[in-house]
Amino acid sequence: MVSHNGSFIPVVIRNYTRADFDAMIALQADCFPPPFPEELWWSREQLENHVSLFPEGAICVEVDGRIIGSLTGLLVGFNSGSPDHTWEDMTDGGFIRNHTPDGDTLYIVDICISPEFRKAGLGKWMMQAVYQLAVKLDLERVLGGGRMPGYGKVAEEKSPQQYVDEVVRGTVKDPVITFLLLCGRMPFKLIENYLEDEESHNNALLMEWKNPFI
Repeated sequence: MVSHNGSFIPVVIRNYTRADFDAMIALQADCFPPPFPEELWWSREQLENHVSLFPEGAICVEVDGRIIGSLTGLLVGFNSGSPDHTWEDMTDGGFIRNHTPDGDTLYIVDICISPEFRKAGLGKWMMQAVYQLAVKLDLERVLGGGRMPGYGKVAEEKSPQQYVDEVVRGTVKDPVITFLLLCGRMPFKLIENYLEDEESHNNALLMEWKNPFI
C-alpha cells in the first residue's frame, strides 16, 4: 500500500513479461511525451531482450492492472579503477546484449514513473526490489548514472562538480540525484558526456549501493 492523493492504494511490484509490452510502451509515452522523440521509447526488440536476457532485472509496478512504473537492469563486470563510461556503452543502447550472467554489478538501465504517481514513493520501492535482487544474487553493488536535470538552470554559475557537491550536502535539491541519495545510493564519480541530455549538459553522477553482506 502506498499513499496517493490522500488515500492508500494497493500496488504490485513484479517482473514485466512479453504480455506487458504494449503497457510498457504506453508507460514510456506517458513519462516522455512530445517533444521527446518517440523513437527513443523502448522498442519491442529492446523489451524482448530485457525479458529474455535478464528477466529478474525487468521490474514494474502495477496499480489496478495498470503499469505505472518500471525499472530495468543488467549484470556487468565493473572495474572501479576505471569507472568512466557512457550509458550507450554500458547498456548496449538499452538492448543489454552485453548482459554478463557472472557479472559482479547490477547496472540500472532506466527507471521511470508515470507523472501522476511520482509523489507516491514507488521509485523507492522498485529500488528496494533491486537491492534485494543484488543480495539474492550475491552481487557487489548496484550502480547507475544519475541525470542532473537541475544543473542546466545554474550551469552558467557553477561547474558540474560544484553543483553535485551542493546536492550531496543537501543545500540544493536535484529531482534525480536527491531521489537517488534518499534511496541509499552514494556518489561514486561525476562523468562527463555520459548521455545526450540538454538539462544535465550531458553530465551524470555515477552512484552506487554496495551490498552490505559481502
